[in-house]
Amino acid sequence: MAAATSTTTAIRLETIPPSSVVTQRDVIQETTNPRDTGTDPDPVLAASRAADSTVPDGGYGWVVVSCCSLVTWWFVGTSYSWGVIQGALVADGVGSPGTLAFVGSLSAALISALAIVNARVVRWIGTRYTGLLGIFLIGLAEITASFAVSNVGGLFATVGVLLGLGMSLCFMTVSVAPAQYFNRKRGLANGIVFAGGGLGGALNSLVLDSLIQKYGPAWTYRVLGLATLVTGLPAAWMIKERTPIRTTALVEWRLFRDPGFLLVFAAGAVGTFPLFVPPFFVPLYSRSMGLSSTTGAGLLAGFNFSSAVGRILCGFFCDRLGPLNTLLASFLLTAVSMLALWPVSTTLAPLAVFVVVNGASNGGFFSTMPTVVGNTFGSARVSVAMGMVVTGWGGGYLMGAPIAGYLLDAYGGAEEGLHAYRPAMFYAGSLALAGAGLVAFLKFRTNKNIFAKV
Repeated sequence: MAAATSTTTAIRLETIPPSSVVTQRDVIQETTNPRDTGTDPDPVLAASRAADSTVPDGGYGWVVVSCCSLVTWWFVGTSYSWGVIQGALVADGVGSPGTLAFVGSLSAALISALAIVNARVVRWIGTRYTGLLGIFLIGLAEITASFAVSNVGGLFATVGVLLGLGMSLCFMTVSVAPAQYFNRKRGLANGIVFAGGGLGGALNSLVLDSLIQKYGPAWTYRVLGLATLVTGLPAAWMIKERTPIRTTALVEWRLFRDPGFLLVFAAGAVGTFPLFVPPFFVPLYSRSMGLSSTTGAGLLAGFNFSSAVGRILCGFFCDRLGPLNTLLASFLLTAVSMLALWPVSTTLAPLAVFVVVNGASNGGFFSTMPTVVGNTFGSARVSVAMGMVVTGWGGGYLMGAPIAGYLLDAYGGAEEGLHAYRPAMFYAGSLALAGAGLVAFLKFRTNKNIFAKV
């Protein structure tokens, strides 16, 4: 037993620079003397905190953040502009809103379903090659989708499965890499990274609508695929980890004994159901109002641009107000906008306000969650912890938007006018409110002071 403990300690100390604020002696005491604290030793957490104490909070980290932001531009921006393509496919009679929403949500669901596996991939081949593989699969999926735009089965295979594989690899890359370069500015770094997805969704929505009108969905997908490969591959090559601290466990089951982890896990699992409902259905909703497809694409672009702004602001507020406070505010704004604002948006002006408010709060979720996990479990442990948390998002990613689509179909479909959308709105808003309740419980469990920075 003594030999095993000594070996474990030596392995952990290899990754701790001598100048670390948390000294090697401190780590030895934490990992080898559990009797001193009365708790079980956690050498991985100790090593992770030691690594956090030496992060540069800048330097090459800004290059990594910029490149991760460009990668996010493509994998998030493509997913969030699906509503434009979905609207065109519905108009062409390829499928119903519910079925096509299922295609778009399947790719997002694979981010969750493969999160734990991809956390191992990152530790096995590194962030650079994980990102390169992800971008390659996204570009390949878009090019092959160009030959399947009139076949729902082909869209499930390309836009659903193949695109989802690439997105899942890219998501884990950008969630892990920035945390190794930032500690005090981690929230801002994550906000900038995920803001790239909002900006990508905004510009992609406008460009895709223009390309569809001029050349049709097939050539639109070909142009999108080539642009992804030409710009995304060089960006992925520039991403690299700073201090690889590797854990051997695919899943750290001990985390499920932590009530805080369980609440973060549950909040994410519930809160992801409403996230894709507005971007998937705003273009259809605007058509039901009698607006043009160009206006619908403009509204979706506004949603995505607001999402980008919200991601940066929420990242900033994570550092200033605390990540749990920021996540709670994000959930509350999402719930209020869906329950109170969207149902009365019967003209362009209130719908535009809804798009701005909901887009900002929606984007805040994605930039805040990596900060919540990274601050709680440390940068060296963030891959396995984030993989476990994101796995819980599978149900919401896969079924959140399709449930809204099936509710729309059940109440008459898009042809029945605006009232047919209201059950979907109330369903999504109620789940966002439930997510806010879980985060509020965790916040007050952590610190009962309502103004505390947590």
